[in-house]
Amino acid sequence: MAIHRRVPVPLESVTATFVSFDFSNDSNDHVAVLFPGWDQTDTPLVRIHSECLTGDVFASQRCDCHAQLHEAMELMTLQGGVLLYLRQEGRGIGLKAKLDAYDLQIREGLDTYEANLALGHAEDLRSYDVAVQMLKDLGVTKIRLLTNNPAKVESVRHGGIAVVETVRTAVHETSANRSYLAAKLQHGHILDEQD
Repeated sequence: MAIHRRVPVPLESVTATFVSFDFSNDSNDHVAVLFPGWDQTDTPLVRIHSECLTGDVFASQRCDCHAQLHEAMELMTLQGGVLLYLRQEGRGIGLKAKLDAYDLQIREGLDTYEANLALGHAEDLRSYDVAVQMLKDLGVTKIRLLTNNPAKVESVRHGGIAVVETVRTAVHETSANRSYLAAKLQHGHILDEQD
């Protein structure tokens, strides 16, 4: 894998640099978004964010993806950082299957993990190996990771990136995503407001 191109893109509050990569064993177009100041420290703030079309673009209330993405962008606009946007829709099962999982959640009361299993998928098919390689290609070896997911921290550390601090995201609870957050909590996420 290698960096393909760096392109400045004006966002609402800042101009960030979008970085595309040439992947040898992954056909997805994952990107890194570099917020000004990211390279002014040896431990940049990093958010590894898996694509969620329904949440990221349409602000679905079934999840907390939209709120977490925008929280990360706001923090990085203020202090710099690296947002890795991974094309791993629906915990890696893809958009069509994710909508099938939504249907099962509505009709049968399953949580997101149970619905994936009912469809014949693993609970979570995502891999963070590509995120580790993207960071290495950017010359980043130590990070402050913005996440509530200890498994993500361990995966990144296992890949050879030092996570010197875990920065928790806020808990973005709505009446529509309470069961979604409860399922995340049961699967090891840390969902409290303490630091």
